Amino acid sequence: MGSLADPGELDSVEPPPPPPSFDEFQRQTSLMTSCTLLWKELSDHFTSLEQDILKKSEALKAKIQTLDSETKASLEVLEQRETSMNVSLSIALQKVVENKKAAILALDEGVEQPEVDDSTGLLLKLKSFCVKMDSRSFWNFLTAKKKDLDSLRVEIPKALGECVDPPRFVLESISEVFPEDKREERNERNNDLGWACVLMLESLIPVMMDPVLGNERKLVTPSVKDKANEIAEIWKRSLDERGGIENVKTPDVHTFLQHLVTFGVVKNEDFDLYRKLVVGSAWRKQMPKLAISLGLGDKMPEMIEELISRGQQVDAVHFTYEIGLADKFPPVPLLKAFLKDAKKAAAAILEDPNNFGRAAHFASKKEQSAIRSVLKCIEEYKLEAEFPPDNLKKQLEQLEKPKNEKKRPAAVPANKRTRANNGGPMPPAKAGRSTNAYVSSFPVAPAFVRSPPHTQYPQAVPAYASPPAIYGSRSPPYPYSPEAAPYPGTPVNYSPYGGYCNGMAPAYQQAYYR
Repeated sequence: MGSLADPGELDSVEPPPPPPSFDEFQRQTSLMTSCTLLWKELSDHFTSLEQDILKKSEALKAKIQTLDSETKASLEVLEQRETSMNVSLSIALQKVVENKKAAILALDEGVEQPEVDDSTGLLLKLKSFCVKMDSRSFWNFLTAKKKDLDSLRVEIPKALGECVDPPRFVLESISEVFPEDKREERNERNNDLGWACVLMLESLIPVMMDPVLGNERKLVTPSVKDKANEIAEIWKRSLDERGGIENVKTPDVHTFLQHLVTFGVVKNEDFDLYRKLVVGSAWRKQMPKLAISLGLGDKMPEMIEELISRGQQVDAVHFTYEIGLADKFPPVPLLKAFLKDAKKAAAAILEDPNNFGRAAHFASKKEQSAIRSVLKCIEEYKLEAEFPPDNLKKQLEQLEKPKNEKKRPAAVPANKRTRANNGGPMPPAKAGRSTNAYVSSFPVAPAFVRSPPHTQYPQAVPAYASPPAIYGSRSPPYPYSPEAAPYPGTPVNYSPYGGYCNGMAPAYQQAYYR
């Protein structure tokens, strides 16, 4: 049996502490809860930081991989360009030697000029000038053959390939009118030759393409490129003489911009000038593609908004589809707004007292032009489902009907009184009673034969500040505009110079002006 505890030891044992009060219990519980919440908040925060760091790390890895692949691709391209340089130069040199021999042979033998009666004769004629590097005769022949524009577009690139130095040949050919017009005698019929300049500059592009790399590199000598850059600077300095950016003629603008693209002498510091020139001549069909080729792709949204603010909604639609921003700038509302503006402009013409007598004619022409332009957009960009063209076609027929009815020959009423001797009309019954009456012995001409009085045509009130008076037709107000090809029915290819590698002119060259 165990021994009993000593009573003294029992007295020395401390009693247990009293239980905590309710308030103290709540305080301790609250403190524990706060610590738990704080711990969870800190844990979540560090977890979020860890996830963000992980995402940024993955993004950096992806960027590094992209940069590595881009660097690798760039190095491969540079290596290809370097290794292909000798081959390209060898091919180009061989072609120059062959063309030189052909030119010497042609000069020595005095080859008779071929007859130009078909496309083959046209090509032989053009080649004969190119082989001899006779740029002046080539230019004179070209400007006299505007009626054969479709054939020239096809044959000129082939003929330029026979030149010893095609870029220099083109610069010498157009030097009479670009960058400055040096002609002493000019008239309205042959004043503007921008169509010929643009034709030659566009035709030169496939000829300058590298035989190995294609359109990735142009074969142009440094001296010719320096000359092209000098020409561009001369044109820019002459802007003030041409009336400034606002008044320079569209053919001159088109030639200048195509010159920059053809010879690759675009300058970053002149982007603002290019933008203003493109917007000022935006109704010209080539301008959207030229804007892309000039490096203005990132400026296109601003240019589209500017065109809309200036009432050039149809041009804005063409720019929109060229850059692929139809979702941001829906075409149908723009076309409807354009028609609404045209109707307002027509109403303003009718209310103008200065246009009395011709107001209805001008107003009708304004609406007809706008409707035709919208119909072309609907057809080209396949908008029939969103904007059915039937009502527009009916409106156009109604507007054209009075014009067609006026052209019908008026019926000549039968004259009961006829002269017995020659079948002519008898004078009025009381003509003899008038002292100053004049009786003609010739029969009266019918109404549709007699010439109308030559009244002065009043000027129409322009609907907008920038586009031509009959703006909707997108036709330039210059007599030389060679509208040979119809407006294309399908969207154009977005490649700036698609098709040059096959030795043919690019697809978008089929319509120069609109």
